[in-house]
Amino acid sequence: MEKFEVNILGCGSALPTTRHLPTSQVVNVRDKLFMIDCGEGTQLQIRKSRLRFSRLNHIFISHLHGDHCFGLMGLISSLGLLGRTAKLHIYSHKGLEELLKPQLKFFCNKLPYEVVFHTFGMKEPELIYDDKSLTVTTIPLEHRMPSCGFLFAEKQRPNHLKSDMTDFYKVPIAELYNIKMGADFVTADGEVIPNSRLTTPSTPARKYAYCSDTIYKEDIVEQIKGVDLLFHEATFLETEKARAKETYHTTAKEAATIALKAEVKKLLIGHFSARYDSDQLFLDEAQTIFPNTVLAYEGLCLPVE
Repeated sequence: MEKFEVNILGCGSALPTTRHLPTSQVVNVRDKLFMIDCGEGTQLQIRKSRLRFSRLNHIFISHLHGDHCFGLMGLISSLGLLGRTAKLHIYSHKGLEELLKPQLKFFCNKLPYEVVFHTFGMKEPELIYDDKSLTVTTIPLEHRMPSCGFLFAEKQRPNHLKSDMTDFYKVPIAELYNIKMGADFVTADGEVIPNSRLTTPSTPARKYAYCSDTIYKEDIVEQIKGVDLLFHEATFLETEKARAKETYHTTAKEAATIALKAEVKKLLIGHFSARYDSDQLFLDEAQTIFPNTVLAYEGLCLPVE
């Protein structure tokens, strides 16, 4: 199975603590690295995770609160010091470029590579990245400022040929691609050989959904239905539900409820408030609703499967 995994660089909320750093993740798809959010300490965590800076070409920023983007300027600068020449693509709400351009001009006036900004809307799902193996689509969320999550969807790979069967039926090379894509084969004398006899199905395509920061929002359920892995913020416990609503965040119980309604395979919770002494409290609360829940922590590498 091709590599598709989530690396947690930071899973705390607004305040960095000795236990947690602000939000940042790296999604590794076949050794292409895609960063989601870039809080303080991100570049140090990349080194600790032994991820290669050179494989990072795309950064997705969910919203413009500092705990999700304060590490971005330092990372851009360090990549220049490392001799980067490839373009760095940053996807965000339209305000980020306006904020960073003066800093880039002052601190990185002779940057040896180009920073390319891509903007997207926050009200409707929007396809913002597409390559031969992966798409990334925004997930509109609801927070104190415009915010969205991201849905990473692997593209379905073609079926696998049964070489013994294609040889037996003397399938021409020119027909092999169509057969891999699901076509039947018609022999010279008109016999139809069903595709199922000539191929085996490829591994089902996988999906990862990232949802932070947001109030409890059932609108997202349909878009993330059945994903293999869902990261959902769980900033507060249910005892602080009023505070969660006031700050447009989610409780662990609410995150688990979203996972249950969306019928996801696994739930990963994070973005923990610094007010709590133990993350186990979040896990205990979430698992009462959705048992297949795991805790995010710095250094975690979790496969999407």
